[in-house]
Amino acid sequence: MFLKNRNSHRHLIIFIAAVMALSAVGCSDSTTASTTETDSAVTQAADESETTADDAETDSDSEQQGDGITVRITSVDGNTVTAQQISFGGGMGGGMGGNGDTPPDMPEGGEMGEMGEDAPEKPNGDGGMGEMNGEPSEMPSDISHGGGENGDTPPDMPEGGDMGGDMPQGGMDFAGETITFTLTDSTVYTDSDGNTTDSSIVAENEMLSVVLNDNNEAVSVSAAVMDGGMGGGEMGGGDMPGGNGFGGSGEVTNGTSVTTLTDDETISDSTYSSTGDDENALRIDGAAVTLDGVTVSKSGGDSSNTEDGDFYGQNAALLALNGAQVTITGAEISSSAVNGNGVFSYGEETVVNISDSVIRTIERNSGGIQTTGGGTTNAENLDIQTEGASSAAIRTDRGGGTVNVSGGTYVTNGTGSPAVYCTADITVSDAVLTANSSEGIVVEGKNSVTLNDCTVSAKMVGTYNDSSENIHAIMIYQSMSGDADVGTAYFTAEGGSITALAGDMIYVTNTHCIISLKGVDFTLADDSVFLRVEGNDASRGWGTAGSNGGDAELTAENQIFSGDIIVDEISTLDMTLTGSTTYTGAVNPDNNGGTVNVTIEDGAVWELTADSYITSFEGDISSVVTGGYTLYVNGEAVS
Repeated sequence: MFLKNRNSHRHLIIFIAAVMALSAVGCSDSTTASTTETDSAVTQAADESETTADDAETDSDSEQQGDGITVRITSVDGNTVTAQQISFGGGMGGGMGGNGDTPPDMPEGGEMGEMGEDAPEKPNGDGGMGEMNGEPSEMPSDISHGGGENGDTPPDMPEGGDMGGDMPQGGMDFAGETITFTLTDSTVYTDSDGNTTDSSIVAENEMLSVVLNDNNEAVSVSAAVMDGGMGGGEMGGGDMPGGNGFGGSGEVTNGTSVTTLTDDETISDSTYSSTGDDENALRIDGAAVTLDGVTVSKSGGDSSNTEDGDFYGQNAALLALNGAQVTITGAEISSSAVNGNGVFSYGEETVVNISDSVIRTIERNSGGIQTTGGGTTNAENLDIQTEGASSAAIRTDRGGGTVNVSGGTYVTNGTGSPAVYCTADITVSDAVLTANSSEGIVVEGKNSVTLNDCTVSAKMVGTYNDSSENIHAIMIYQSMSGDADVGTAYFTAEGGSITALAGDMIYVTNTHCIISLKGVDFTLADDSVFLRVEGNDASRGWGTAGSNGGDAELTAENQIFSGDIIVDEISTLDMTLTGSTTYTGAVNPDNNGGTVNVTIEDGAVWELTADSYITSFEGDISSVVTGGYTLYVNGEAVS
């Protein structure tokens, strides 16, 4: 990135030299003499500066090998390390515009312009991700959780500094050059706290800062400090972060508040409002408070750091923290600020009980109810609607917690804004969940979503300008952003209905998951599959391409469902059909997939719609209704 800006640096040197020359000449009563002397001084300074700039450019070329680079480790073989170089495009810190060209004008206050309207949650990471500015997986910004929902994209995304420009043209690029370098006895290793450590930090999927010498040997290796992730956060759709700055402040940063309640009390029919930057309209800090019929409005104010808003509740309309016990009934809560989450429960032992209330948010990274840091939210009969990207209605991020929702309507209209983005343990019962421009449900990492008698509808309208990314109604993945622990994800649905208006029904990538289905009414989009378990191209940081497949365990009990199941060569599926289940579809009809083990218990049926290829079969083969097609088990026809 720096080499692309050499001309800018050269012009800056010339300008500084000229100013110094003008200062040296000073003012004169003789205009002619002053002009002559100044012109001469400027010309001489410019010539000398041009020469200096050329020399510096040459030095930069010769010493480039010694500059630090950020990489993601893809493999380690003894002392030989292969890694993918990570570059930061326009829009990341450094003042570059969205295309890496002329920097945009700086707004008053010195902050970079806000990201584009389409920045998904966690993702992104959504980091950024977290809900990644573009269309989903959340973040992401996080791209990034944010990222993350990335960004809320993937998206959320590891970032630092203030953002500018549109995310698809900038941010973090994982699809950089692949490099190989050698570790030596002289290599110095530093952990994320700045302490000297050993070579154990050089491991697959780790993000590191590496300084190399001319022989491609590592002089130093240090842990890259990059909070937030690609994803995550409303990723895939992606909840990726997408505000004015990423990477978090490095510490818990809640911002300020107009009103802070620290004493136990009951309040009725009061109004709280905020228009300030990084400011809550109402904060409950460690107190037991009952709020009845209150109005809370966050009608303005910028967020200085998206991840501080996604993780810690900065700029939310209402924030509960430090073990607060808050009961809210009959409230009207609204937000039109970036990072303006409606009701935010942060931290262990913090509990928010909210019922019969209306929540509306307009801007990106502004979920309806948000839970992080081990907090708890219990919601009943809420009416939530969000409009912005990366703005899940039921939203969680780093540190997770527990969320229980009963009844109500939860609608999102932004990209990268699932109805539910999960980095926690979430149970939703008897609720209507609608995502009009995103997938409906996202489960990231070692977390769980349980749906009981819910009505779910999802219409994911696109991805982050990445045509290779999947379209789906339900996504189960690991963003590697740090927003969710690595481990088994759980998706459980009983009763109710799930409708995919675009793309596949369920998509699993870069994680292990257990899917349990019982009596759900599924409606698939045209030309889609029911379950896709696949790797991804790792361009978003979701593992390493070639080894980031999914591992799914699917149990269907008393379930009627249809649609093909695709499991690629780096993924696995264990499918069990029990009770009165009837599955109509084909498994890996192209015969080019990974390991698929199928168990059919008495009373369950599999009706083939095409030749199918699996690795093992357990049960009575008569439970497979071929319809003129053939089931191949480990390469041999068995029906």
